[in-house]
Amino acid sequence: MPMIKVKDGTEIFYKDWGSGQPIVFSHGWPLSADDWDAQMLFFLNHGYRVIAHDRRGHGRSSQVAEGHDMDHYADDLAAVTAHLDLKNAIHVGHSTGGGEVVHYLARHGESRVAKAAIISAVPPLMVKTDANPNGLPKKVFDDFQIALAANRSQFYRDVASGPFYNYNKTGKPAEATIANWWRQGMMGGAKAHYDGIVAFSQTDFTEDLKKITVPVLVMHSEDDQIVPYVASGPLSAKLLKNGTFKSYKGFPHGMPTTEAETINADLLAFIKG
Repeated sequence: MPMIKVKDGTEIFYKDWGSGQPIVFSHGWPLSADDWDAQMLFFLNHGYRVIAHDRRGHGRSSQVAEGHDMDHYADDLAAVTAHLDLKNAIHVGHSTGGGEVVHYLARHGESRVAKAAIISAVPPLMVKTDANPNGLPKKVFDDFQIALAANRSQFYRDVASGPFYNYNKTGKPAEATIANWWRQGMMGGAKAHYDGIVAFSQTDFTEDLKKITVPVLVMHSEDDQIVPYVASGPLSAKLLKNGTFKSYKGFPHGMPTTEAETINADLLAFIKG
């Protein structure tokens, strides 16, 4: 399997298909590069080089005990892009991966990057604070950690069959989609996923967003049950120097999977625009 070893010895798995302008995909918690199947195949068939890695502790990457924070996530992404010597790349991040992309751009600069897109993403900040009154109470994320530690398999099943894809609202669960989400989650390490809850919920990306100058497409659904719309997408777009906001109605947090046709078309239009 293609792997790179980053400076602390962690091995990061990645996929690298095709040729042309590179598009780099950063996945959500607690998933893997496999969550981008619908996008990887679509953009490969449109002449792009597509790359996706498994975040440390996730998927096929090393199940290390340490480094499950946005600084390490961004540094690992930078290591992949340097190893592959990517230039003029488009970075696309979903959920936690959106935070990873934002932090990578702010921390490592834009010399290798043409554009970016963040989908259902966690920036600017998920947790409720005095400065972020529309965020979710910290207890929500504490309870996530409790549920994960008690029975990770059941917790993942509950997330995938309920709020992640809005199946608790539609009443039309797709068993194969739920099973694939659960499979990806259970491939990763419990410690990485436990710590990752803090990383995605309590990292404040406000200053990162202000630093970014490349064009960024922000995509978020008003019906996202995981990352609240009022505390995320619209605010991120306002903080970006060159942000474009696209909102959706009725789509779930996991819209790159369940609404792939729409999301792919909108991404392609942005990339070509």
